[in-house]
Amino acid sequence: MLSNTNRLKKEKDFDQVFKKGKGFKEDFLFLKLAKNNLKATRFGFVVSQKVSKKAFLRNKIKRRLRELAKKKLAKIKKGFDVILIVNRGLKDKDFNETERMINKLFKKAKLIND
Repeated sequence: MLSNTNRLKKEKDFDQVFKKGKGFKEDFLFLKLAKNNLKATRFGFVVSQKVSKKAFLRNKIKRRLRELAKKKLAKIKKGFDVILIVNRGLKDKDFNETERMINKLFKKAKLIND
């Protein structure tokens, strides 16, 4: 589970990232990224009803993304707010394909420390 210090929760934080953040796209994922003045990188996830009308599927996708974010947290640069927005085809992808997409996105955004 991703800790509370690494989660975006407030609407104003989401709004700030949407307004000031840079965007990166990879297949069925879109990443919005903005600097924050904190020592932690925080993640938020958006899975709309366009992806699936069923809440349990949307929640499953969010849990999967949270787990992948937690897995990559040690390699990710500190001090960013990151929002992952899911597009329609992701619900049909397995965990490994989703992980590859996230790796590509993080590299595009230059979020990963090498």
